[in-house]
Amino acid sequence: MKTFIILDLEWNQSPSGKEGTVEHLPFEIIEIGAVKLDGNFRMMSEFRRLVRPIIYTELHYKILEVVHTDMEELQERGSYFPDAFEDFREWCGDDFVFCIWGSMDLTELQRNLAYFHMGDPLPKPLLYYDIQKLYSLLYKDGKEKVSLDTAVQELGITQDRPFHQAMDDAYYTGRVMGRMDWKKVEPFISVDYYRPPKNREEEITLKFPGYTKFVSKAFDTKEEALADKKVSDMICGQCRRMLHKKIRWFQAGQKIYLCLAVCPEHGLVKGKIRIKKAEHGSTFIVKTMKPINEEQAEEIIAKREESRKKRQKRNLTKKNAGM
Repeated sequence: MKTFIILDLEWNQSPSGKEGTVEHLPFEIIEIGAVKLDGNFRMMSEFRRLVRPIIYTELHYKILEVVHTDMEELQERGSYFPDAFEDFREWCGDDFVFCIWGSMDLTELQRNLAYFHMGDPLPKPLLYYDIQKLYSLLYKDGKEKVSLDTAVQELGITQDRPFHQAMDDAYYTGRVMGRMDWKKVEPFISVDYYRPPKNREEEITLKFPGYTKFVSKAFDTKEEALADKKVSDMICGQCRRMLHKKIRWFQAGQKIYLCLAVCPEHGLVKGKIRIKKAEHGSTFIVKTMKPINEEQAEEIIAKREESRKKRQKRNLTKKNAGM
């Protein structure tokens, strides 16, 4: 049985704003905190390491307002990040899944790993549970993002530790997990996009209750991605049949494309493409395919008509400007 590693990080940023920010490292980790739970959400052990900063050696004023440490303590008691991470990786063991409140911690962890030239020590694809998202699926509308302390309060969990200290926030995240109906949310695992697939072999297809997700390999441009057959194909999530497109892909937002397909056995299927940018500039797509009803199909038809009118208006404006 896998163990759950509930990870939480605290980080610092440039006290002088964007001018002092190091490229590809907007946040420098100053604390790693985690708790390890067994499959029944029982506490197994805790982990905490302060990290000695070497990039941003003055705490940003916003960080000072929330963290329970100062630069003097970090310099005196902190380990250098590579050492702190190696201790953390050894503590994690081999068979585990990350659980995070939100998705930013894994992104910033990987940015710090890349900055310190530590290779790719994390699994790929990196699958994890976003407990904030799962909490919203169970108790909200599936989209609302609530803070950890709000969730703790709403669930009536005893607040016997402070917030905004990495290990304590990990502890509270684990307590929230223990209150959830885990069987309902367990299928909804998340995939981290910091390192998109490099080639066809690494491309990811995940099947969830009610929809299928596909993560493509990286492309040089958006146009190249959209022209790729595997990106544009629509597949039925139930019978895996190649589907006929009733409405071909059209742009429905700056980075969103929609289409409507039909399966002769399982009915209408909505396709949605999100254009994503990788850390170093390449483009990849996240495509979801979801069965829908006639009313939802009419909404897609209306959006296509709206998109067509906007395109005509833009073209007319360009034509008039060139006269």
